[in-house]
Amino acid sequence: MTHNVELTDTTATKHYTSWSRQEPARELAALTLLTKATPDLTPTPLASADAPTPWLRMTRLQGHPLTPPVTPAELTALGDALEKLWSTTSEPLDPIDLPALVDRTRKGLTTLRTRAGVIGQAATTWLTNQPQDLTDVQDPVVAHGDPNLSNYLWDGTTIRIIDFEDAGRGDRTVELANLVEHLSWRTTDPTPLLQRFQTPPERFQAARLLWAGFWLTLIAPGGPSAHRNPPGTAEAQAHRLLRLAAEQPPGAPHPPRCPAR
Repeated sequence: MTHNVELTDTTATKHYTSWSRQEPARELAALTLLTKATPDLTPTPLASADAPTPWLRMTRLQGHPLTPPVTPAELTALGDALEKLWSTTSEPLDPIDLPALVDRTRKGLTTLRTRAGVIGQAATTWLTNQPQDLTDVQDPVVAHGDPNLSNYLWDGTTIRIIDFEDAGRGDRTVELANLVEHLSWRTTDPTPLLQRFQTPPERFQAARLLWAGFWLTLIAPGGPSAHRNPPGTAEAQAHRLLRLAAEQPPGAPHPPRCPAR
């Protein structure tokens, strides 16, 4: 956990326990920007401090976290929320460090490629057929950075978004792929969102493959989130990565296949 939250009836105060990626500053900057541009979409920042440990007090939003599977009505409301988020200029925000994400994923999969079975096969396949370069932001948006379903609050009519400590200026295609590949979305069909937010097919496929590899590094044996998931989760993710690697968007050349191990 990167933070603890203290709640009252009207406020939420986030006390950060780690901030190596400038999480407090990122969250404050994003909420300040969004509060002015899209009122009622996100919490409003009220007060903050950097020492002795960073904290940020904000308004407490109404609603309940989404739970899987997401209903059609909730998907429509989420699309409305994302449209507001992605329509806001991202220029004042610091960029998402996509090169660091790619490098971290590559290093993690390089370690996993030596494992026997489907996890090693998936890691080797990703490394052999690495996704195209995604570090050049082509469609800049306010990137939320953490599309866990629990960060979308539903009040029966509207969805609001919380937890912006990974926010910044990002790429819309990469953000949409981040949402689709998040573990919390496994039992929800995201097709309505994909139809609503059209993205370049080849770039979107590459972004999905990037995030699928990232998740495998987190939940595979030895990964920082391995202990949070039931047995078989990493193997299921490896199979998902292999299926993604085998899929190709319309008109895309078929990559060379990595031999099974």
